[in-house]
Amino acid sequence: MKRAVVIIVCVLLGGLLVFRVVQKSLISGNASGSRRAAAAVAVEVTPVVRSAIRNIGRFSGSLLPRSQFIVAPKISGRLEKLLVNIGDRVGAGQLIAVLDDEEYKQQVEQSRAERDVARASLEESVSNLQVSRREFERAQALRHKKIASESELDGARALYSAQAAKKKLAQAQVAQKEAALKAAQVRLSYAEIRVSWEGENEYRVVGERFVDEGAMLAANSPIVSILDDSVLTAVINVIERDYPSVRPGQEAIVETDAFAGISFSGKIARMAPLLKEASRQARVEIEVPNEARRLKPGMFVRVQIEFSRRDDATVVPQVALVRRNGEQGVFLADTEGMKARFVPVALGIVEGELAEVVRPSLTGSVVTLGHHLLEDGSSIILPGGNSDTRSRQSEAERDSTQNSGGPAHGTSQ
Repeated sequence: MKRAVVIIVCVLLGGLLVFRVVQKSLISGNASGSRRAAAAVAVEVTPVVRSAIRNIGRFSGSLLPRSQFIVAPKISGRLEKLLVNIGDRVGAGQLIAVLDDEEYKQQVEQSRAERDVARASLEESVSNLQVSRREFERAQALRHKKIASESELDGARALYSAQAAKKKLAQAQVAQKEAALKAAQVRLSYAEIRVSWEGENEYRVVGERFVDEGAMLAANSPIVSILDDSVLTAVINVIERDYPSVRPGQEAIVETDAFAGISFSGKIARMAPLLKEASRQARVEIEVPNEARRLKPGMFVRVQIEFSRRDDATVVPQVALVRRNGEQGVFLADTEGMKARFVPVALGIVEGELAEVVRPSLTGSVVTLGHHLLEDGSSIILPGGNSDTRSRQSEAERDSTQNSGGPAHGTSQ
């Protein structure tokens, strides 16, 4: 029995000892935390400035030729000659390919012969009509003198009418054969394939070649593509948020990896009146002059469009922005009192690493490094601070120690 009591007493004493040790440790930790919380925070600051800031939309897209078309034959045949290759310049009306035209030449000769036959038939009909007209006139005169009978006059009249009808038929046949000849001549001309377009450009370029000489082509088979690269079209897609800020006539800056550091100017030519439901984006086309032909269709481009601009805005670095209690703001640095004051702000244009502060009006400097440790009214230390700054830091530490119950090493001013 006594042994059990001794064991219980020992256990209680041990538990009490452990409790005291833990309590002392917690008190020491809280005191240390209080000292750390009250200690000044080393920060970096940047002055609030007034400068120009722009709202720029940045997009990516591709370059397309202003116009592009495929050259194809209107007739079938073997490609006898291909006179151009990719990259060649071509002018309006230039001959670029020739098809084997023997068959079409024969068709022209046949049509010409048939026309000549029709013309001969017409001449015969004209001659017969003249003879029948004279017979009819003679029959009329004899009938008037009571020499020829009425039946003879009727026969002459019928023959004259028949010859007149044959003449009209022969004339129609001549017109038909001449039309067939012209059609055969047109088909023959199609064996020479030329390029043509409307516009003022002196020349365009061959973009692609689809066949080689000797190939058998059907009508409308592609031969080459012709591009107008004097002006290119940069095609971008604009999201719903930026769509109201885009309008035709706006200036745009176009850049491409092929010419690093070089910008090309363009202008918004047209924009789609609707957004695609799947992507919620609208197509926007930007015309980019390309007189030197440096830019090429198919290049990937980055486009900048200036939506708005403020020439005298209050500007702070974006890194100065923090959130406290659900509000966005900045810490203004009081370099005299070495305190940081949290100020909620309303932002305007954000460009790169800078942000416009619309409200309130700010002056002085804002904290850009170390603000994650700050609260409203926190003490701060600036890099390269003078002796007064270090004195203020020491006083803040002594105040913290005094408030935590530790010995005071000086008085606060």
